[in-house]
Amino acid sequence: MLEPGWQRHFGLREAGVYYALFILMVTLGIITYMAGRPPYFSALNITNILYQSSMIALMGVAMTVILITGNFDLSVASVAALGAAITVGLAGPIGFWPAAALALGACALVGVLNGTIVQILGINAFIVTLGTLTAIRGLVLILTDGRSLIVSTPEAKAQMVAFEGGKVPAQWLLIAIGLVLILWCGWRLYRAYRAGWPFGLSALGGVAGGLAALAVAMIAGPELKVAKPVIYTGIYTLIVWAILSFTTIGRRVYATGGNAVAARLSGVNVGAYKMAGFILSSATAGFAGILFGSRLGAVNPTALQGAELTVIAAAILGGTSLFGGAGSVIKTLVGALLLFTLTNGFNILNLGANYQGLIEGTVVVAAAAIYTVGGNRRAKTA
Repeated sequence: MLEPGWQRHFGLREAGVYYALFILMVTLGIITYMAGRPPYFSALNITNILYQSSMIALMGVAMTVILITGNFDLSVASVAALGAAITVGLAGPIGFWPAAALALGACALVGVLNGTIVQILGINAFIVTLGTLTAIRGLVLILTDGRSLIVSTPEAKAQMVAFEGGKVPAQWLLIAIGLVLILWCGWRLYRAYRAGWPFGLSALGGVAGGLAALAVAMIAGPELKVAKPVIYTGIYTLIVWAILSFTTIGRRVYATGGNAVAARLSGVNVGAYKMAGFILSSATAGFAGILFGSRLGAVNPTALQGAELTVIAAAILGGTSLFGGAGSVIKTLVGALLLFTLTNGFNILNLGANYQGLIEGTVVVAAAAIYTVGGNRRAKTA
């Protein structure tokens, strides 16, 4: 027999990442106050955390989708570096927008390559993307000739700054998002209740997110401004979350990773959905690379090296299953915020990088243990 609804939905497995982020932020706020450090909950610091985590969160959302389909992509950081190198290298000669379009197309082709090798040859996705990680990093070295690339054309640099730089008012955007989430998800929650299932977790989370968005907008007021990458990440996450939660496509994505044989027998084109996961992952990484290259108008051959582990860690912290069929892009977003909240707190408290790596690694392992134990307990009581 399943656990009672509220206990199951608000237990550590389902909501642990939210509890962890809340406890961590409160703890850091108290410690920084007692230590006489700059205020942790200042608008500047909170917006900095959002900005620092936005690119990893963006790739983490796509990583969640590909993990749900039952596959894996280790090449995202190298693909993002490729996108940055193409954008920066071609922005001067042909302009920023054509260069960005070529970068996005080239990165999407990497996804096609990964998906084709995995689907047609039947090689494990971990092995394939480990190989493309190395190969694409080598391609980046070739394109950059082993040195840093810099955009020297003022017009191209101005376009890149306009695309990535600066902050925009977010109060009315948050209000709009909050109202849409409350109305839409509230209606879904009501329908679930009328159908005899009172908990509708996705809709319940949407209502909670809408209320949180309204609260932040009202408290911060018109002074609330966030960097453009945060806006891009928020919109992208909202779109992917809505598709996964409320559409037939989303149900088929989960079915593809949960039980590919049953999904295929039900008429789902499993191969197409798995291929789409690879393309989405690489294209999203390419977009993140464009943002990265636009941030400084420059890129070096080792850019984003190792970032794929942070992306995967964000998904794991969000409870995404490495075996497919389960995951939430919203919780992956919170997982990314958790990682960068830790890093931000370390910097404020002047803790060394060695401690950061130790604690972050411990947090990831602890989260995986909690999800595994929670999953085993649910399986035993089912």
